[in-house]
Amino acid sequence: MLILLAFIIVFHITSAALLFISTIDNAWWVGDNFSTDVWRVCAKNTSTCTAITDQFREYQSIQAVQATMILSTIFCCVAFLVFILQLFRLKQGERFVLTSIIQLLSCLCVMIAASIYTDRHEELHKSNEYSIEVSEGQYGYSFVLAWIAFAFTLISGVMYLVLRKRK
Repeated sequence: MLILLAFIIVFHITSAALLFISTIDNAWWVGDNFSTDVWRVCAKNTSTCTAITDQFREYQSIQAVQATMILSTIFCCVAFLVFILQLFRLKQGERFVLTSIIQLLSCLCVMIAASIYTDRHEELHKSNEYSIEVSEGQYGYSFVLAWIAFAFTLISGVMYLVLRKRK
């Protein structure tokens, strides 16, 4: 049981780390001379970064991605704290339902963020407001990590749902 508990804790911490990296790091859309995320656009050759502000036409879409990624990270961290509290407070044989619900909310938020970015990426990157040409690029590793974090949070949410506290 102790090995299973250690595995669940490591899996949950890995999920949170993936969410933090994908939310913060500047690699959702990359090209040869630029990288962009949901916060800023950076030119690699000049090392200048421009914040994405309300001057961009698709700023509402970017704000939705920002908000849901932040919510997902917060829900994942709260779920971990609730799991630790429930670990010591639940009676033997009870399930970690509250932890599961919070973790599945985190899963839903990261899915919404990555889905919005996937759907709106053409409009986002063909905008004339960018100081550099960003339409010729591809998805970066932060975007991929967001989808991996979706899978991890879904799996851990289901694990918490079926997990019973045993002796």
